[in-house]
Amino acid sequence: MRPVRIAVAGAGLIGRRHIELLRADAHCELVAVADPAAPALDVPVCPSLPELCAAERPDGVIVATPNRWHVRNGLECVEAGVPVLVEKPIADTVADAEVLVKAAEEAGVPLLVGHHRRHSPILARAREIVRGGVLGRVVAVQGSATFAKPDDYFEQAWRREPGGGPILINLSHEVDNLRHLCGDIVAVQAQSSRAARGFDVEDTAAVTLRFASGALGTFLVSDVAASGRSWEQTSRENPHYPSYPDEDCYVISGTHGSLAVPTMRLRVADGAPSWWKPMRTSLVDVERADPLARQLAHFRAVITGAERPLVSGREGLATLRATQAVADAAGTGDLITLC
Repeated sequence: MRPVRIAVAGAGLIGRRHIELLRADAHCELVAVADPAAPALDVPVCPSLPELCAAERPDGVIVATPNRWHVRNGLECVEAGVPVLVEKPIADTVADAEVLVKAAEEAGVPLLVGHHRRHSPILARAREIVRGGVLGRVVAVQGSATFAKPDDYFEQAWRREPGGGPILINLSHEVDNLRHLCGDIVAVQAQSSRAARGFDVEDTAAVTLRFASGALGTFLVSDVAASGRSWEQTSRENPHYPSYPDEDCYVISGTHGSLAVPTMRLRVADGAPSWWKPMRTSLVDVERADPLARQLAHFRAVITGAERPLVSGREGLATLRATQAVADAAGTGDLITLC
């Protein structure tokens, strides 16, 4: 069987990671890159995605351009009839995302959204535990994504402007994880601050969440915090990040027990729960693997028709809707209810 021919739009930070993974996958072939500023890559480089699709006719495209171009690039792939994996968030706005999702569905073109942690074996095992009922009814979720981005990360102007901050760039991952673990989010409140860097976009936000089940959640996100309590720094899934394996970024608490992720420390009441009684503590064994590599394998399977999208355009839209509600709530201080 010939390799699946995949192109990448955008050769920035995440685009280069996709290129690296494509080159390491014996079942894929990197056929071209659409980015006028791309470095030397030993593959054709096209100034635009339509030109790339016309010239190279790839089997699939990974869109890793800045957020504001996701919808335009996604629509260009749909118009060319090429399956597309769009990096998260699917769009800058819910309205724009709806346009892309509708176009892909009407054209019958597979549209995936790059919430790659859905492909994490850690997240999959945590979901099994939560959905299996060992925690009882989930009542509370605590989460954090606190880390420090270096100054050179902000050399690109769009990262210093609205839409380039940790709510839409980073919290969208966390919202997707929490939706996957605990169900739909129906209401949010938030406050944000840009005091540390003084850019036109937030650097820190505190969020409260209500899930459809009635469970409540709190979440802290900051890209200026000298802290190791983030998924990338605790999960040990991406070797490019230093590891803090004794830290957790989520704690999911139920009426009968709790699960800390990603240490996978499980505490379950022995009999009727009581704070006067010790709980049984164990560590859940789980595989460690690169979810981006697993996402690429899944995209390849979707292209060949072997699988259906795990994170469809509709799923990406639902996550964006909840994430955008957080951004809106941070701007107004209001409780925002999602339909």
